[in-house]
Amino acid sequence: MIKVLKLQKAVMAIVLGIIALIAYKVMDIKHLESSIYMLELAGFLFVTGALLFLYPVFFAKKDKEGNVELDPEQQEEETIE
Repeated sequence: MIKVLKLQKAVMAIVLGIIALIAYKVMDIKHLESSIYMLELAGFLFVTGALLFLYPVFFAKKDKEGNVELDPEQQEEETIE
């Protein structure tokens, strides 16, 4: 069972990727040569966002009940108490 899932950075990367993709389309309509850099930025942000979505899954820890804890800092605080 997944208790906590914080993916704010991944969502922000995807949103910025969408904004960069829209900027690319606008620049491409005006036939600007530098529009390719916006497309590259959008692709980089999409890949980064995808990796950030996977990061909590790869580094999840199980607690005493066998549930997956995706916020290891919170789990460590509970075990200390």
